[in-house]
Amino acid sequence: MCDLCVVGAGITGLNALFAASRYLGRDQKIVVVDRRPRVGGMWIDTYSYVRLHQPHPMFTAGNIAWTLGREPSYLATKDEVLGHLAHCMDEIKKRVTVDERYGWDLQSHEPFAGGVRITCRTPDGGTRVIQAKRLIKAYGVGVRPNDPLTVSSQRVRSVSPDTCDVRAGDISESATPVYIIGGGKTAMDTAHTLITSYPGREVNLVAGSGTFFSNRDKFFPTGRRRWFGSTLLSSMAVDMCRRFDGTNEQEIADWFRTTYGTWMTPRTGNFLLGVLSEAENTTIADGVHKVVMDHLVDIVDHDGAAEMVLRSGATKPVEGGSWIVNCTGYLARGDQPYEPYTSPDGAVLSLQTRSATMHLTSYMGYFMTHLMLLDQLRDVPLYEFDIQDMTNRHKAVLPYAMFALAQYNLGLMADAIPPKVFSECGLDYDRWYPWPRRTAGALRFMLTHRRDRPHLRDILDTVRDRCDVRCGPLDAGGATACAGAAG
Repeated sequence: MCDLCVVGAGITGLNALFAASRYLGRDQKIVVVDRRPRVGGMWIDTYSYVRLHQPHPMFTAGNIAWTLGREPSYLATKDEVLGHLAHCMDEIKKRVTVDERYGWDLQSHEPFAGGVRITCRTPDGGTRVIQAKRLIKAYGVGVRPNDPLTVSSQRVRSVSPDTCDVRAGDISESATPVYIIGGGKTAMDTAHTLITSYPGREVNLVAGSGTFFSNRDKFFPTGRRRWFGSTLLSSMAVDMCRRFDGTNEQEIADWFRTTYGTWMTPRTGNFLLGVLSEAENTTIADGVHKVVMDHLVDIVDHDGAAEMVLRSGATKPVEGGSWIVNCTGYLARGDQPYEPYTSPDGAVLSLQTRSATMHLTSYMGYFMTHLMLLDQLRDVPLYEFDIQDMTNRHKAVLPYAMFALAQYNLGLMADAIPPKVFSECGLDYDRWYPWPRRTAGALRFMLTHRRDRPHLRDILDTVRDRCDVRCGPLDAGGATACAGAAG
């Protein structure tokens, strides 16, 4: 018997563990289960040249400080992130007893008189049962590695960032063109890596609808601009939500892109919270040979040559031996079934995108675990939001609805949990700014969040009714009381 079982040892699970360590003592036991071989979550599987989007200090568990010794603006590499996540686990284990079970895969769970009975498959194929007073399923976004695109042509080589490090191997030894399929952050990472590693090589971008990004220089400035002439992310979020009414996403997209964005494609139909600096954007724009604003359907062999077939019906020639790199989106590609964020008895907390309560699952791991261990999961009428379904149905509305969700639920939590919970949250991007500025931002939030609450609720209700997605508070039985969609 253990006091808590946490399934998932990525950034979401580590934030849940950090929060739990504020309530449980050394004489109490937490069992951590993860199907991967070590702590790190999706960072174990993702492509080797990935870097953090944001300055590294705010990517952590709770308020655990990095030991990297680099300037705060530094964008940590994959190995550095994995090292820090392992450090976070070590720090958490100084406060609470943690039994780590890697290679274990959750199979099922069911309530019993003393809590939750959890059945897992072990690495040797056996079955083990864990009995816990509480269970946290810290699945997070559920990112899965990208496979290469299946194409008909035999004259090209199809890979993905997760199967091919573009800095090494056959792709580095050849001089044939590269076609990056996708326009989001993975595509930008891949383009930037290729352009800086092989100056002059032909790199092309098949960008679909195009994407714009938050400008890192505006939200995470250096020097004097940390004090003057920049906007706290929390202030931007308040401004965005006051402008958004649940129906005017194009107006909000135009405003945000012009005020805070950066982009390198001629059209920008998508925004999924990615971050890019002006320098990165310029390097990519100057280095890309050709940008195709269309969606790839297939690459076929026709009249002795390879030919790209696009969704519009257009075709384009492709040089034999070219590399096709699948950088299409990672989000909402899974089949995670819906479940409410908590069970009717409050003994199970589910942190995933089908019943999201915040914009990032790391925040959910931190704040929702506090609510759970304060026995308030069922008492605070949080809105849950089906991000996976919304991504598939109405991607253009998604980012602005997510900001409204986070602002609304944070306001409810601020009235229910101790102030120390907020002060220990090292995930807060406002920590980039000097103490007087971030303190002023926190004070503004505390003075205005109740006043803004009706408008935020109206936004979420409008999005639910207009987009036919699950978005609303849970009822007493554990289902979303005012869901627009059954799926």
